[in-house]
Amino acid sequence: MAEMQLQPSSPHRPRRLRGIVVSTSMTKTAAVRVERLFRHPKLQRVIRRHRKLLAHNEENAAHVGDGVVIEETRPLSRRKRWTIAEVVSRGHEQTDDVSADEGGEA
Repeated sequence: MAEMQLQPSSPHRPRRLRGIVVSTSMTKTAAVRVERLFRHPKLQRVIRRHRKLLAHNEENAAHVGDGVVIEETRPLSRRKRWTIAEVVSRGHEQTDDVSADEGGEA
């Protein structure tokens, strides 16, 4: 019988995308908005498209407004297939000012 030879699989390098955190309301999860630019084939105009991806945020290091790099990983849940690799830039710091929330009430 012919013996099958197992070939070593090439190391898979995961895709990395850059985006901005738009929501951290879920536990250990951040919603990241990733934008891409492409040239329209007929109009020759640059078009900006975006999509919202869910990324694993284990230490809750990323907050709303932060620029992050996300990396492709195995499926962690139904919609979560990315993890936050690093926080590139910090967004606006949020303050817990109670008086700003009560501005309209008397």
